[in-house]
Amino acid sequence: MVTRNASRFAVVIAFISGFSLSAPALSQNAPAPAQGKVVGLAFVGRTVGDLDRSVAYYEAIGFKQDPAANSDWRRDEVVEGLYGASGFTTRMAKMYVDNKASGARFVVYLRQLKGLKQKNMSNHTAWEPGATHFGIAVPDARALWGQLQASGHLRARSWGGKLIFPPGQTQGALAYATDPDGLDVEIFDQRPALPPIDGRPRPALLPGVSHVGVVTLDIAKARGFYEGLLGGQATSKESPWVQGDFYDSATGGHGNILRFCFLSFPEAAAPASRLNFELVEYQNRKKPVEPHNITDIGVAYVGFEVQGLDAFLARAIAAGAKPVSTSGIMTMRSGTREIMVRDPDVGGFVLLYEHPKK
Repeated sequence: MVTRNASRFAVVIAFISGFSLSAPALSQNAPAPAQGKVVGLAFVGRTVGDLDRSVAYYEAIGFKQDPAANSDWRRDEVVEGLYGASGFTTRMAKMYVDNKASGARFVVYLRQLKGLKQKNMSNHTAWEPGATHFGIAVPDARALWGQLQASGHLRARSWGGKLIFPPGQTQGALAYATDPDGLDVEIFDQRPALPPIDGRPRPALLPGVSHVGVVTLDIAKARGFYEGLLGGQATSKESPWVQGDFYDSATGGHGNILRFCFLSFPEAAAPASRLNFELVEYQNRKKPVEPHNITDIGVAYVGFEVQGLDAFLARAIAAGAKPVSTSGIMTMRSGTREIMVRDPDVGGFVLLYEHPKK
């Protein structure tokens, strides 16, 4: 059943209180240690067409570049193995923002490749199956929006290129914008703690990245992977199908019918805090996922820290994940071991990694 009157639920849950860094969990998933387990949601990565242009954009929305990360062009056999391709050169920037709620840094890895054939996926919509986004709370969304517009960095998806307010409100502005390669960033206002709704706490939203999202074809199938395997904990009941101007205006759509499922993971850099993971399904936007590779421009991945990577990888493959890496688990010079897989729903890219034991 589709309901417009679910806006009271979805506006609050999906766009305001759903993005809590400390949301309570409704489900528990605790695999045996011998099976491996996810430590936490760690970062996102994005394949870009022009690294310098992308760095400038992320700096404009409040990120800083880590000077310790080598951004020179080079051959990297680990990345080649991880990406299942060879014969290319690459350079990378490590961008970060301080999450005020946890005191930890949330990282976005930007990587440019050359020397191989790439598809440009920059023109996808916000509801494209497999599309990803992350949400960032800022002290003043309107001020940032104006600065992006003045500097030529604003690529708004929202109606009229404007910030959107929840129905009946003049606070809590938000909207989707894209980076230079069409990858979505949801910008929204910080806010103080609000009174609970139906017993659900609504703590303050402090500046920083609060959630990562992916557009699914089948929420139930996606939950089997991200909740059942990776251990994401449900923070709310699955929403009903909803529609209306608010949902369309924020993402630039018309006539969308959608629903949400909110999971949470420990923040890998600060496990006492949690980051939300948002699954979004569009009822009326079903279509086959366009074939693409992690090496294509405008494609993203999500990184999870794991303990017991070998055992966990075996469980992931049994659950339908497909390895991208041609050489199995790759080992970095630091001793960190990692592998890229695709989820069984939309083929979304997930990087699993394990730090060396101290």
